[in-house]
Amino acid sequence: MFDSLTEKLESIFRKLKGRGLLKEEDVDAALKEVRLALLEADVNFKVVKDFILKVKEKAVGKEVLESLTPGQQVIKIVNEELCALMGGINTRIQLSPNPPTVIMLVGLHGSGKTTTSAKLASFFKKEGRRPMLVAADLQRPAAIDQLITLGSQIGIPVFHSRDIKDPAALCKESFNKALVDARDVLIIDTAGRLHIDDSLMAELRRIRDAVPPMETIFVADAMTGQDAVNIAKNFNEQIGVDGIILTKMDGDARGGAAISIRAITGKPIKFMGSGEKIDMLEPFYPDRIASRILGMGDMLSFIEQAQKTFERKEAEKLQEKISSESFTFDDLKEQLKKIRSMGPLENILNMIPGANKMKGLAVDDRELVKVDAVINSMTSAERRNHNLLNGSRRKRIALGSGTTAADVNKVVKQYVEMKKMMKMFKGGKGFKLPKFLPF
Repeated sequence: MFDSLTEKLESIFRKLKGRGLLKEEDVDAALKEVRLALLEADVNFKVVKDFILKVKEKAVGKEVLESLTPGQQVIKIVNEELCALMGGINTRIQLSPNPPTVIMLVGLHGSGKTTTSAKLASFFKKEGRRPMLVAADLQRPAAIDQLITLGSQIGIPVFHSRDIKDPAALCKESFNKALVDARDVLIIDTAGRLHIDDSLMAELRRIRDAVPPMETIFVADAMTGQDAVNIAKNFNEQIGVDGIILTKMDGDARGGAAISIRAITGKPIKFMGSGEKIDMLEPFYPDRIASRILGMGDMLSFIEQAQKTFERKEAEKLQEKISSESFTFDDLKEQLKKIRSMGPLENILNMIPGANKMKGLAVDDRELVKVDAVINSMTSAERRNHNLLNGSRRKRIALGSGTTAADVNKVVKQYVEMKKMMKMFKGGKGFKLPKFLPF
């Protein structure tokens, strides 16, 4: 996410920070490069033009050019303007004072509406709500089956019918069912097309009139760049949109849609999908995304993600194991499992300030899978006592895990080094673990 743009902006600002006092021509030269970087990231050209003008207006002021750290001041201004461009603050989905809250998801076919519907329902369930999903995409029977499968995975009911042919009538029935079952959030997965057409818009308007939604959310594929922005604008003009969810942000190396869509449509980005798993939907915070774009990381999101994954009691139990030097391969396996559940390693590293500057750092989730396979091939005795792992045992483990002896040796070496590091940190009062970290 934003990898290419982040790299280019960091290079530009590195030159600014290396100077003493700045002149107006220095700022002009830097902003010219920033303009090019944003355009290459597929940001709308009108948005880029307005952005550069606002930054220049603030950056060429006397208090900036003659300050002790003018380069940093310019970066601060760019950060603030980027944040403002994407909406400034996080905007939540509004809930109705008279449940159920109806949320209608719209968008083109292939944007990820069905999966996003389930992700959103899971998000509300974790907040203590009682959501229900509605399979209103009657054009594709597979979409109904997909939503039923996703609903069963997360324990959320899916209202569907093979007999009702009118999606508006189906949604009306689902609303009545939600009232009877005391469901307070109703999420409607509507049909999409490969392109915008009159029949699609007419269908969405009928649904909107049958069960007036509290919010209509446009689901956009971030990888389509400016197309997503233009389509969102079209949907907003024809049926009205209250907010946007950007999907496939983990695969978008440019980020133009995320930067442009708020400015063009005037509608806030409420969530973004950062992976295929159901729990990989996170609220969109413009200030945090601006920090990521400028290579400053996003520690708040990292901490929140870790807090969801690691229970405090489990962390204290792990601390006791470290203090008593009884940390085993089973414990390591459990911690790696939790780290993997936080999402792709690359996404996690992008949240940590400076991690993107670690040259030669190979980020490969398959390495964690390999470590897991090696540990699974050990006997319970070997997991408890690594000193048992002689040459013949390591060969057996390599065969059993589908790896090589070198891979097994690497895992054992890393485990031993980790135990040594834990022993070094363990002081007289015991090693104090951060509230949000596994070790």
